[in-house]
Amino acid sequence: MGLSTHVLDTMNGCPAAGMKVSLFTTEGGEARLVQAFTLNADGRSDGPLYDNHNLKKGTYRLVFDVKAYFHARGVNLPEPAFLDQVSLDFGIAHTDQHYHVPLLVSPWSYSTYRGS
Repeated sequence: MGLSTHVLDTMNGCPAAGMKVSLFTTEGGEARLVQAFTLNADGRSDGPLYDNHNLKKGTYRLVFDVKAYFHARGVNLPEPAFLDQVSLDFGIAHTDQHYHVPLLVSPWSYSTYRGS
């Protein structure tokens, strides 16, 4: 399956449909945008971000636009918001495996792990 992501809105108890996400490759402090996308009704990208054939060993970054998502849901956020964009840097060591990067998020906290 390659690389995928999923976001759950823990404040509202639902998938984070409509959240904007960007995927980057990173190397030596430089980040290169691979793609930007919007999460579907299930809080997922519409397909894998990379399949196993195109996934390369290396480091990556997912950037989740948390502030804009909660603002669009009508959440009264302070200015500046506690969380704006959440960046997750992670490594891919085995391109024959599936790397799933879920994000559990509220306006005040987030958690991630390597999912299945």
